[in-house]
Amino acid sequence: MSKKRPVAVALAGALCLVTTACADSSTDKGDDTGGKASAAAKSGYPATLQNCGVSEKFTKEPSRVVVMNGASVAEVSTLLSLGVGDRIVANQQSYGMSEVAGRAEAIKALPTGNVKLNDAYDIPREAMIGLRPDLVLSTTSYGFDEKNGFATRGQLKQVGAGTYVSPQGCDQDTSKMTIADSYTLLRDMGKIFDVSDRAEKLIGASEKNIADVSAKVKGEKQPKVMILFSNMAMGGNDFSSVVAKGIYNDILAKAGGSNAFASASKTSFADLSKEKVAATDVDALVVIGYNDPNPAAYAKKLLKEFPQWPAAKNKKYVALTDSMYLGPSNDLAVEKVARMLHPDKF
Repeated sequence: MSKKRPVAVALAGALCLVTTACADSSTDKGDDTGGKASAAAKSGYPATLQNCGVSEKFTKEPSRVVVMNGASVAEVSTLLSLGVGDRIVANQQSYGMSEVAGRAEAIKALPTGNVKLNDAYDIPREAMIGLRPDLVLSTTSYGFDEKNGFATRGQLKQVGAGTYVSPQGCDQDTSKMTIADSYTLLRDMGKIFDVSDRAEKLIGASEKNIADVSAKVKGEKQPKVMILFSNMAMGGNDFSSVVAKGIYNDILAKAGGSNAFASASKTSFADLSKEKVAATDVDALVVIGYNDPNPAAYAKKLLKEFPQWPAAKNKKYVALTDSMYLGPSNDLAVEKVARMLHPDKF
């Protein structure tokens, strides 16, 4: 039942690395003090970020950006939403689908750098250096690990490239990720590219949308929801891509639901037997498509497989893609899930 796609095979638990970034990547609030009257301070440069224990200083807007794969679209979507996609010289991120109209097509149109990927399905060291980047974005610290065949942050600094690991990506543990991490990514990119005003505008709109939705479902009974990836295997059991923790649960809570399998694992994903799944009351399904052209078909198949679920009896499911991950569009996921769980409130 599972399609073991290359990226899922190559990165052990690839989707455990998806939607990741660095808890300590928050910007250094002291950087813009002093010399506020100067043109440099006015422009936002120099801008310094503390990122996974590395201090990164930017004196001008990056113009040759490389976006590594990492089984994510968080970084490339954030750059596109901020209007700086034209700075990308090589992008390896793609889901092929999006909740945002035109985004999948915009990502597909970006240059790839014509790079031959390594066994970890990302840009190897020599090819990375050859791209002459001035900024390299990686979903997690995995993308800068020498033993994985990648250029290190130190090696990239030597050739004049800044580097950035997204929130929660320092230790590659996404289990504590929340929507706030999506805002951190936006703010950090806003600072690096001197478009902080755009970042704050996007964050404000997202916060308002989520607050409006949450207000509508406040006080309602919270259905038990199963969140999983369609046609994706990450373990030995039938259901190895079931979400236990992470940003998904934050989205779910704000949409007026609860995760039926939140206690099934201490990490982001649970590896469950069919018996365990069958024995759990599932009120609704959220199926996430990762390079899957028809996650809705997978959802319908599951509902047929477990007719005893309340979700099956009520045909309760929603199929989503990039809005359920780290990125600039979590408010769309909150609204779509809330409308599915509490249709009478909309």
